[in-house]
Amino acid sequence: MLHDTCGSAPVEKAGQPRLCPLQAVLAARPCVESYDEFSRVALSLFRFIGAAYATGASDCWEAAYRFADEAPGIADSPLLVARAAALVRILRSGRPCELCFMPPSCRRLSQDEAELMRLLAVARRNQPGELESIVCQFVGNENEIATTRAVNALALC
Repeated sequence: MLHDTCGSAPVEKAGQPRLCPLQAVLAARPCVESYDEFSRVALSLFRFIGAAYATGASDCWEAAYRFADEAPGIADSPLLVARAAALVRILRSGRPCELCFMPPSCRRLSQDEAELMRLLAVARRNQPGELESIVCQFVGNENEIATTRAVNALALC
């Protein structure tokens, strides 16, 4: 009998191994390659900024600015970093737990990252009613207005 990579119960069904629960959740989430260039840049910035908050290391901020400077098609990289940081800061202040960011080189997204990418995609489609509904689901009513403004500002960058 086979054991899954999480070390839980044996997994075998009619000779076919099944994914462990963690692998199943990760497989259901989109990977970085499924997003356009702007979204991938924003995701990397979220990750660098998240690492800066988690570690307190200024190198993470430098990496965010350097990454934005080198990204193709970004006209005002400092503004893009500032807007991504503003969104992360607003989200951090209104949540009972920390946001979960993967390392910048990771191809998979955490649940929080997938929600951020969803918010950004809706804002870029310019669907106000839809954005407000999704923001409310993600942050609740407490930070809804500030979060909506920050997502829209980032989407227009």
